Amino acid sequence: MIETEHLRKEFGDVLAVEDLSLRIPAGEFFGFLGPNGSGKTTTIKLLTGLLRPTKGRALIGGHDIQRDHIAAKRLIGYVPDTPYLYEKLSAREFLGFVGDLYELPEATMKARIPELLELFGLTPVADRLIEDYSHGMRQKVVMSACLLHEPRVIIIDEPMVGLDPQSAHLVKTILRRQCDEGAAVFMSTHTLSLAEDVCDRVGIILKGRVIALGSVAELKAQFGNEGDLEELFLDLTGRIVE
Repeated sequence: MIETEHLRKEFGDVLAVEDLSLRIPAGEFFGFLGPNGSGKTTTIKLLTGLLRPTKGRALIGGHDIQRDHIAAKRLIGYVPDTPYLYEKLSAREFLGFVGDLYELPEATMKARIPELLELFGLTPVADRLIEDYSHGMRQKVVMSACLLHEPRVIIIDEPMVGLDPQSAHLVKTILRRQCDEGAAVFMSTHTLSLAEDVCDRVGIILKGRVIALGSVAELKAQFGNEGDLEELFLDLTGRIVE
């Protein structure tokens, strides 16, 4: 569902992503890990078509995100690290707006919007303006919008920021369920315990290059580390920096 072929992105003299080749099948929960400035967000913007690669290409469901961007983006549900919401809309209105962007049938929206509002506990505040929402409530609106059109690829940057433990558990459960139903999830996060708990495989990126790729168990065996993912991550990134 997600494939990159020798993806490269330069910003002037700065090399942000170098020779990135990944294959993420349907049903896989993939964690993308790395220190700040390592190339995670740039990679996500390349996958979603928000940036053009210097070289290489990214495919979503077999569609080139640059050449066949509409077909590719129809398959994507995206949650950025700093999502933007229209504050003068209510959650219900915002979801209706997103549904119109995806050209969802009216009958589908009438069924899906109340379902998602209820799932994320937003029904009691669904008709209040978003400007009155807490950060956690806004994050739930964004997650609802991401799932509204039942995407086959979910790309999400730091999904748990601002969520209380109950809401974080709910989001984790929902994302895992999406994988079980055949979606591919690409998640960038600094929460290594979350990645170890839910991800089928992880990739660790440093200075634009992927330095480790596989399941947590595979990486522990490969690098001779018997600790948790956090210890492995610190060992690998520290070792490379040194």
